[in-house]
Amino acid sequence: MSDTALPLSGRNIYLENIARGKALGRLLEKVGPAASLASETVPVAGALGRITAAPVYAAISSPHFHASAMDGFAIRAEKSFGASAIEPRALTIGVDAFPVDTGDPLPEGTDAVIMVEVVNEIDSETIEIEAAVAPWNHIRVAGEDVVEGELLVPPGHRLRPYDLGGILAAGVTGISVRKLPVVAIIPTGDELVAPGGNLKPGDLIEFNSVIMSAQVTEWGGEPYVYPIVEDRLAAIEEAARDALERADIVLVNAGSSAGREDFTSAVVKKLGELLVHGVAIFPGKPTILGVGNSASGRAKPLIGIPGYPVSAVLALQEFVRPLMAHLVGSPDREYESAPAVMSRKSASRPGMEEFLRVKLGEVGGRLIALPAKRGASVISSLVGADAMVRIPPSSEGVEAGEEVRVELLRPLSEVRGNILMAGSHDNALDLLASRVKERHRAVSLSTSAVGSMAGLIAVRGGEAHVAGSHLLDPATGGYNWSYIRRYLKGREVVVVNFVQREQGIFLPPGNPKGIASVADLARDDVTIANRQSGAGTRVLLDHLLAEAGISPAKVNGYGSVETTHVALAMAVASGRADAGLGIFAAAKLLGLEFVSLGWERFDFIFPAEYWEISSIQQLIEVLREPSFANSVEALGGYKTDLTGRVLTPPEDS
Repeated sequence: MSDTALPLSGRNIYLENIARGKALGRLLEKVGPAASLASETVPVAGALGRITAAPVYAAISSPHFHASAMDGFAIRAEKSFGASAIEPRALTIGVDAFPVDTGDPLPEGTDAVIMVEVVNEIDSETIEIEAAVAPWNHIRVAGEDVVEGELLVPPGHRLRPYDLGGILAAGVTGISVRKLPVVAIIPTGDELVAPGGNLKPGDLIEFNSVIMSAQVTEWGGEPYVYPIVEDRLAAIEEAARDALERADIVLVNAGSSAGREDFTSAVVKKLGELLVHGVAIFPGKPTILGVGNSASGRAKPLIGIPGYPVSAVLALQEFVRPLMAHLVGSPDREYESAPAVMSRKSASRPGMEEFLRVKLGEVGGRLIALPAKRGASVISSLVGADAMVRIPPSSEGVEAGEEVRVELLRPLSEVRGNILMAGSHDNALDLLASRVKERHRAVSLSTSAVGSMAGLIAVRGGEAHVAGSHLLDPATGGYNWSYIRRYLKGREVVVVNFVQREQGIFLPPGNPKGIASVADLARDDVTIANRQSGAGTRVLLDHLLAEAGISPAKVNGYGSVETTHVALAMAVASGRADAGLGIFAAAKLLGLEFVSLGWERFDFIFPAEYWEISSIQQLIEVLREPSFANSVEALGGYKTDLTGRVLTPPEDS
């Protein structure tokens, strides 16, 4: 049998679904005692971030002499006794008083310093003082900072900038530290191509190794990345054998799941011992933990990292980071955390510890967490996330309004500058977010594409600063006001126009099925992609179907949901759908044909109590810039003559 693939009967299975803590404990126990990496001596000046391998003691006292702490005159204190403003005491320079600058050693026979500001210079040889000073006044005594032989830092200490200064001040120039753990990263897969290469269908850009290398570097390790290895058992085994000789930890990326070409578990078994295959975390379940034997007989961690990028990130965070800390003998570096309130319910699978990515913002004095995209393959969910929430395996999820601990992926000071916008999606929002950040570095626009109605509900619940909405009222033909009355009844709001935009039908190039109107969407040979319930575009589609006398049940794909215009356009561009409603800008972006259905108004709805917040006003300032309007119109399918204008309800509202 060839080693290029496994038959169906030879597929891997998850040996266990073991809890994260238990899995890590099993690995650390097998790896051996903490601080097992060899040590090396390095210059103190280049030791930032390194982990001490031994206690560091002061070689000398600091300072190693009595030093003046001020500019002035050194004297013997007893010669000042009795001095007052009525009876000043004259001292002869060079005999009773000696000029000193800060840091100078004390002249012999002196035990105090008088500041130059409080002496009267009578002439070039005499000064006069009007107050007595105590012995050791304004003097840094020998050993004030540290005494020779005193412990400076213990073993297992991560060296900080000020540690380096303190160690050098104590006369130590070389320091024993743990060697940097070398982490070998082996990307595997016939479908992988290097970034920048030509892509054909089925090709995937190999970027996991870049993320993993950066993580290893951030945590104090030295990454060693192998070229992409093809999906052959022998090739992966050869790379892993080589890595076991050159590295302290070996990571095989991809091939840890249950597919026919997932060879990592077989490689681990052949080179050492498989400890865990399948961990109760999501994303990251296919993680493999094992050890491989080097030629010297030393067992080294040999770990299978899942191929999906979010799974890979979390597998490194939860297993490789604490493993690196264990090898160098330091505490694991956990993320800062803070309390936050969930904006909406997020269900989770019992028995699995889920890592939910969230966006954060401070709304009404509370830190609000908006769930971001889920899924193991969605790397953009991490790029746009501010924090993660751990949902324990004993839970079925988190409820709206529930207080949770969030692990911060950005500093809290940055998060507090976020403007949280919930509601509809629009391509121009990305442009606005970029322009706001460019103009005001401390402000970020963080959007959550939950649909127009859900945006209004989020504002009502104090879970967002602003809602983005383009809800058509079929009865009046107007936008948003009737929904504001319904969902924000009695709430004072400020409504500002964002854009007017062209809505229509997305079609593949050439319009192969000859779709010309909404009525064609009900044909048996047509399948659409739709927006989520409560989205303004879905409200528009429902209205147009009703006008045409078409039941949604007659439309193939009506229940196939995308949460953004670009995602819906991609569904059409990739052939998953024949058509779908969306904005012209998204059609233009992906080269689709477009049947216009008219123009609509997209507004921002702010609760009045947030209107005067400085970050909101900075957002409005950018929104009203002529250059922003020009950039929006250049996207195509937009009008900006109302952009930035505060709107008032029509008289009949």
